[in-house]
Amino acid sequence: MRLPLAEPHEVDIALVGVPFDGGTTNRTGARHGPREIRNQSSLVRRVHHVTGLSPFDALRVADCGDAPVNPLDATESLTLIETFFRQICAGGARPLTVGGDHLVTLPILRGLRPAAPLGLIHFDAHSDTYDSFFGNRYNHGTPFRRAVEEGLLDPARMIQIGIRGAVSDAANYDWARAVGIRIVFMEEFVARGPADVMAEARAIVGDRPTYVSFDIDGIDPSMAPGTGTPEIGGFTTREAQMLVRLLGGLDIAGADLVEVSPPLDPTGLTALTGATMLFEILCAMTARERADVEPS
Repeated sequence: MRLPLAEPHEVDIALVGVPFDGGTTNRTGARHGPREIRNQSSLVRRVHHVTGLSPFDALRVADCGDAPVNPLDATESLTLIETFFRQICAGGARPLTVGGDHLVTLPILRGLRPAAPLGLIHFDAHSDTYDSFFGNRYNHGTPFRRAVEEGLLDPARMIQIGIRGAVSDAANYDWARAVGIRIVFMEEFVARGPADVMAEARAIVGDRPTYVSFDIDGIDPSMAPGTGTPEIGGFTTREAQMLVRLLGGLDIAGADLVEVSPPLDPTGLTALTGATMLFEILCAMTARERADVEPS
């Protein structure tokens, strides 16, 4: 977004990259997401055309660089990422992160070290609450199960929106339902529309601290093809913008946008979509600081 580099103690919102895709189970490349989204974000302008909000004028926002990772060691990478985000939070900044695959959300949440479990609003094609893949419990299909087990997220304050696609086992959603996670499948979203679904999401998380996670594969691959696990029948980009705008005013402790894989979309469209959604999330994080800005 053409922002300066800064240290966490100098900003209110820290834009951060996590160039890690060691948790990917099939098509890789999301480690290149932060770099290409930075490139495409040079097209982002200052003022939101609906709310009139300029987040860069309302708050101190800057690029705080990339978390260190070890591309050959997922376990070490989880520790490195957690430590980096602990430093971000110790500096007083709220992180707005670009992945990386969805496993990166787990060490981010560990780094936040919430005083009480956070709520979660999660936009995705996949629930990511599975126990393991190929015997491995730490991959991009398991972060939210681990986060609930570790007391980082409150399942009663979690909602997942846009879930769809065939699954490998009919029991894949049983654990999430059993612990109280609200799953809104795409068919329900289409029937109800963004405003109704997001009214429910806001009621679920309430006015307490909440994390927001947006997987780019929530958007239909006709509009965002550069992702590791595409699922047809997703959000349009316009619907995705409407959903995120309706986050405005919530107590957002941090947020991420993940699973952009630039090598899978040489046109750059997916990264541009990611950069635009990042701006939308930034505006939603800023809206609470401005009582005169209403979510639209």
